[in-house]
Amino acid sequence: MDRRAVHEQWERDRATLHELVGAATAADLRRRSRGTRWTNRQLVFHLVFGYQIVRALLVLIRVFGRLPDLVSRGFAAVLNAATPPFHVINYLGSCGGGLIGPRFAAAWLDRIIASLHRSLDQAGEADLARGMHYPTRWDPFFRPYMTLADVYRYPARHFAFHLEQLTLDQ
Repeated sequence: MDRRAVHEQWERDRATLHELVGAATAADLRRRSRGTRWTNRQLVFHLVFGYQIVRALLVLIRVFGRLPDLVSRGFAAVLNAATPPFHVINYLGSCGGGLIGPRFAAAWLDRIIASLHRSLDQAGEADLARGMHYPTRWDPFFRPYMTLADVYRYPARHFAFHLEQLTLDQ
């Protein structure tokens, strides 16, 4: 894993969000995003939440990555079975999260990324190779089996995908 590339991508994402939030008007933020039911303001929150969720995924992989493969496979199957309520919660969570405001979201992203930088720097090679099964129906960027290294690369993929759905430039 190229740690430097991951760190640099996180910083580019952070700078991009700050730039977008700094330039966005209230009208821009109220506008519907492209391909989602969210407004741009809600989608900004969702961009940040994609980074936040990694902190929970790190805990899960550190636990399930040490257990027999069958345990994480079963956990992923249970989560896949719970996909419909997950999608409702995911949608409503970003609707509500959009209320916090984009400047707060940008500051929150700063704290999350700082935490992820420290975590990645402390991870050993054996840690980065440890993995677990994931609920592939929850997110298009979840693969059936992901290592800790994959999880560290996940938020930038999520961010890039949803960044294209913002309509702030119209």
